[in-house]
Amino acid sequence: MSDTTADLVFTNGPVHTVDPAHGRATAVAVRGERVVAVGREEVHDLIGPGTEVVDLAGRLLLPGFQDAHVHPLGAGIELGQCHLGDSTDAREYLRRVAAYADQHRDLAWITGGGWSMEAFPGGMPTAAMLDTIVPDRPVYLPNRDHHGAWVNTRALQLAGIDAATPNPVDGRIERDERGNPTGMLQEGAASLVGTLLPEVTLAEQTAALLRAQSVLHALGVTAWQDAIVGSYANMADPTPAYHAALDDGLLTARVVGALWWDRARGAEQIPELLARREATERGRALRATTVKIMQDGVAENHTAAMLGPYLTGCGCASDNSGISFVDPQELKRYVTALDAHGFQVHFHALGDRAVREALDAVEAARTANGHRDTRPHLAHLQVVHPSDIPRFRTLGATANIQPLWAAHEPQMDELTLPFLSPERGGWQYPFGGLLRAGATLAAGSDWPVSSPDPLEGIHVAVNRRLPHAPEGTAPFLPEQRIGLEAAIAAYTAGSAYVNHADDTGTIAPGRLADLVVLDRDPFDAPLEEIADCQVLQTFVGGERVYAADDA
Repeated sequence: MSDTTADLVFTNGPVHTVDPAHGRATAVAVRGERVVAVGREEVHDLIGPGTEVVDLAGRLLLPGFQDAHVHPLGAGIELGQCHLGDSTDAREYLRRVAAYADQHRDLAWITGGGWSMEAFPGGMPTAAMLDTIVPDRPVYLPNRDHHGAWVNTRALQLAGIDAATPNPVDGRIERDERGNPTGMLQEGAASLVGTLLPEVTLAEQTAALLRAQSVLHALGVTAWQDAIVGSYANMADPTPAYHAALDDGLLTARVVGALWWDRARGAEQIPELLARREATERGRALRATTVKIMQDGVAENHTAAMLGPYLTGCGCASDNSGISFVDPQELKRYVTALDAHGFQVHFHALGDRAVREALDAVEAARTANGHRDTRPHLAHLQVVHPSDIPRFRTLGATANIQPLWAAHEPQMDELTLPFLSPERGGWQYPFGGLLRAGATLAAGSDWPVSSPDPLEGIHVAVNRRLPHAPEGTAPFLPEQRIGLEAAIAAYTAGSAYVNHADDTGTIAPGRLADLVVLDRDPFDAPLEEIADCQVLQTFVGGERVYAADDA
């Protein structure tokens, strides 16, 4: 191929570059792994006899989507086990568990998960439900958000959990009126059973990772930040699977790993994290430059850390305001030390107290170390006190949003809003407020907690309604909507910024040719139809990693 011609040219756009210097274009040329030209008819001069030409025919070319908070290995494993993630019906869950157990009589444990709390009264399934279909083998099924697990009586017996078992400091055993465990284990209590699970082999882990990569590429995702790299909640460390896939030339995405901060330990683990950062890295394809600190739980089980108490079923203040997993003063010290070592910190911060504690820690690091280019980010941000919104811009902390959660649905309407004060309920998922305050937005899915489809997330960020919501469904806090351009930027340039992937996220000469082709231009259709868009082709470094049958 001549160095004056291109390997790949996209023509007959539109091209949404997410680059203010280029705006919209109609043609893009790629040589090797990088974009060499963006423009209009003049780009056609780079077409030679060996150039592959992709006629967009009015379909939209975008930078590849990047997921700033995802769990591919866990998602891939669940897809290969008793998968409950695409239903919200309790009877369907039991049917699938029974069928899976019948088809896998050789398995010592029945595992899988992905069930939704909204399927059960109060979000609480019971061991008795499982006992009727699998009485003789232990069952362990994490829920969709992985902050709790549903187990049967056999699993409780094997773990020695009974009325006398105390709650762990970072979790809760749900109990009946006599104090007996009901079969629902919240947060750290799930590990009481989870530590007994059979080990997942490296071959199974690698197959799960590649299964997840195929799903993500088909949705236009070219890069991601793996939000937990390490052993957590009975999930295996994905590092060996990443290395095995790389060694076999099968990892085609670009990955940043967030090394897990063990909340039962302190600063003594930092030398280990430094060693793991060096041992994990494999060039541009895999970097472990981030540390993940989970500061609180989730609102649905009342473990998200709030500045005020949760309400009881009667609307009265309770004595519970959630859990801060890391002492806030110690958190400042840990984050300052990590920042000094050049680590980015990726916080799980869901309640307004956790958000404030995370921002206070970032502020302590900035005060001690100056404004280093570590790009800390806070994920989830369900409840944010209004006085903390401007601090994201001031501190240079990115807001890592999971837009699919910002909508009316049973988990919000039945398990969250009734238990938050009206004031706090109105502070949820403030995407618009953050954007207006000058915060940088990145976006992720938290898959398998929710759908990995960026277009569905973009739809909700813009509409504050789920795709295909029943007619008459009100938008959720509509003043917090953001525009389509801002939502796409969060899933592309914003997440690329978080990943320190500064040569991705936009389409411009010199940038890596990580690209996605949609079947239509969502800017030319009603906003209510964003989620109807489909990915036709996905490219990483100019190489096609996905093509739909009709592409």
